[in-house]
Amino acid sequence: MKPELSPKMKLEHPNQRDGKTLLTFDCYGTLIDWEAGILAALQDAYPLAREVDEETLLQDFHSAQNAIKGSEYRKYRQLLMEVSMHVAKQNGWDQRIKTAGIIPESIPTWLPFPDTNTALNRLTDAGVTLGILSNIDNDLLAGTLEHFHVSFPFIATAEDLLSYKPAAAHFVRGREWATEHQTWVHVAQSLFHDVEPASEMGVPVVWVNRKSEALPSTVRPMHVVSNLANFAEWFLGP
Repeated sequence: MKPELSPKMKLEHPNQRDGKTLLTFDCYGTLIDWEAGILAALQDAYPLAREVDEETLLQDFHSAQNAIKGSEYRKYRQLLMEVSMHVAKQNGWDQRIKTAGIIPESIPTWLPFPDTNTALNRLTDAGVTLGILSNIDNDLLAGTLEHFHVSFPFIATAEDLLSYKPAAAHFVRGREWATEHQTWVHVAQSLFHDVEPASEMGVPVVWVNRKSEALPSTVRPMHVVSNLANFAEWFLGP
């Protein structure tokens, strides 16, 4: 059973802010274009991956990652190499560790979505405090942070917590930060890793639905947006 956050954080009308608002973001998939990054890395490491349908390749990667991530904690660099080698084995590609190591080493080069920095700039200009809750290693995130035009005073990684979302640890840490703020909202793209567990724990969460996917009836985010520009407009008002 997943622990609940108590008391539950509730958001009044989003325009009612007084400088004590904390927004936490998932990083890869929400701020950073994870799909473009992982596809490019896989195709660089395994040239034969270019012959596989991209959606099929992504599905295979997600399935392997979720299965392997469910075992004991290991750093994301190691996890990513294991997942890459699993996908390579499935497809009959080169399974050397050196080749798999290309994948995590590429992460700091993955780029933000085109709307990310504009939205983050607008939020910080409005006095909103930003945080990141990410399934990543600290050194890999350090390279990614250089792509953003703003700072994130609050950061929690899988390496910090020895845990991966959708487990509760990231959201418990966010709750600890939220004691310094009157409002906390989490913003994320992944239903599995973020939106569903946050909702179950009483955390106000906004789903960034970039691919216009159907929302399962069992998942109840407080709001749904198509991108971060739409989120900033909704949250701050016109």
